[in-house]
Amino acid sequence: LTALCTMANTVLLPLRSRYFRSLRSPHFRKKHISSDGQRLGAPPEKKVEDVPFYGAPRHLSAASSSPLQRLAVAIHAATTAFHDPNRADSVAILGEVTGHVALQSMKEKMLSHPVGNDILQNQPKVSKETLPIDQLIESSKLISDNRSITFGQAYGKFLESHGFDPDDRDEVTHIEDPELAYIMLRYRQCHDFWHVLTGLPPTVLGELGLKWLELLQTGLPVAALSATVGSFRLEQSERKFLNDYYLPWAIRMSQQSEYLLNVYYELEFDTSLQELRRRLRIEPAPTIPDRLHD
Repeated sequence: LTALCTMANTVLLPLRSRYFRSLRSPHFRKKHISSDGQRLGAPPEKKVEDVPFYGAPRHLSAASSSPLQRLAVAIHAATTAFHDPNRADSVAILGEVTGHVALQSMKEKMLSHPVGNDILQNQPKVSKETLPIDQLIESSKLISDNRSITFGQAYGKFLESHGFDPDDRDEVTHIEDPELAYIMLRYRQCHDFWHVLTGLPPTVLGELGLKWLELLQTGLPVAALSATVGSFRLEQSERKFLNDYYLPWAIRMSQQSEYLLNVYYELEFDTSLQELRRRLRIEPAPTIPDRLHD
């Protein structure tokens, strides 16, 4: 992680403000069927001139990778992501090949909690196929008083106002253990739920605030990388707000709130947002001053 952070420090500074927005870009990996009938994820077809000079990310199967190969994939994915922030697939791969220890800890916390255990048993997916997204969006348009808004309505409003699609989250391709692979997918798919729960906007500064909370809750190295090196590209006033307000808030929430992966969000859509926050002991994040908004 130290080596990755050092490398990031040298290449992230010139990147433009699209870094965190790129994390929401659709995953363009082409789907195909293998000879044994299993559906596999393959890298998008690229013209020679579209491939960066440092190469396309290596798509190594989890089952056949050795520790040395996984280290090579991690370094390659980090380099690719830092040079081209639109490569959300590389950010995803980096999280997968560096997160085994943290994922084991996340699994233990979920198994020790009745709701977390149910989630691991049922393995719900967040997608337009499994959730009434259109209904939630339409319902959110009928709300005139935010004090009575439900969690589901707030989620629908968040997706609609920012043009987000729950199907844009990358599939997990580099984690061999099926249960750990699901936990990584669940972590990714809960990201927008956490935006709604915390009130953090999907701006660079807001994403950094959420990444600090994710890091303190999960211990994932990729969250640490985003939370630390991502702040290098903030303006001084933004960095001060992050350090003075968001970071203390994230530390406080990590200590007092429920473990956020032990929440069956799909069953809470009819719950008042205020009631859900109260039950989970989540305080809305400090409001970003207008002068700091992107």
